[in-house]
Amino acid sequence: MTSKQGLKSRAVNAVIRGFLRALGVSLSEQTLALSSHDDLHAALDIVHRDGNFEKQDRDRLNGLFELEELEVSDVMRHRTVMRAVNADDPPEVAVRTVLESPYTRMPLWRNSTENIIGVVHAKDLLRALAEPNVEPENLDIVKIAQKPWFVPDSTSLKDQLSAFLRRKGHFAVVVDEYGEVQGIVTLEDILEEIVGDIADEHDIEIQGVRQEADGSIVVDGSVPIRDLNRALDWSLPDEEATTIAGLVIHESKLIPEERQAFTFYGKRFTVMKREKNRITRLRIRPVGDAALPAE
Repeated sequence: MTSKQGLKSRAVNAVIRGFLRALGVSLSEQTLALSSHDDLHAALDIVHRDGNFEKQDRDRLNGLFELEELEVSDVMRHRTVMRAVNADDPPEVAVRTVLESPYTRMPLWRNSTENIIGVVHAKDLLRALAEPNVEPENLDIVKIAQKPWFVPDSTSLKDQLSAFLRRKGHFAVVVDEYGEVQGIVTLEDILEEIVGDIADEHDIEIQGVRQEADGSIVVDGSVPIRDLNRALDWSLPDEEATTIAGLVIHESKLIPEERQAFTFYGKRFTVMKREKNRITRLRIRPVGDAALPAE
């Protein structure tokens, strides 16, 4: 580890110790002397098992630990589910796409969704529409778009967070080593890795996830494994796949048919819906409930 990397690691560890103190956790002299992430992570698990603080607090600290361990590709919104604006649409259609979107920033593409030529901010669009003689029908959305910022998918979340703060930016387009667009990442995506977005550990409030009356979980295939693990306190592996559909394909070594089911990691996965080669919906239940009828 270089001196610069060591300095960053010590800074992160100092933040973690400060957060532990803020939560009222008493740190022993041995814990205060720990310098590696592995040591502090182990200490954190012990404190949690002892019941000194709640799951939400543990998740926030885990998020701080993992900023160095995770890459942008682990939290990005994949291009297959990315909402974007077509620069070649009629101006009024492009305007409506932006204004009806739940997002304040949207990538702008031309010819292909992988050819991102800009980023449209709803505030800039509204400001342009307020100009004299400008109507949705004659607005040139390309002119109000901001220049896209491309970042490698291998960038660590810690480095990307620093870059967002340094540039005072909120939105970046993620590309692979060949420059191909993989998805988008926002400042909010990274912050949620630290603070989380689950109000209660028993309430599932992730987009694309629904708990059924029988106790099973219906999940869109694009839902990140990490989000499920955090919300449900599961431990599904995310080293080889980012989404839950990717995990099923990786473990089954094939692209399953609808109604096909698999059991691994203590869960029963049933494919509810498939579109072409994409698994779009799954039902997950503990193995103990696997005897319940399939879909």
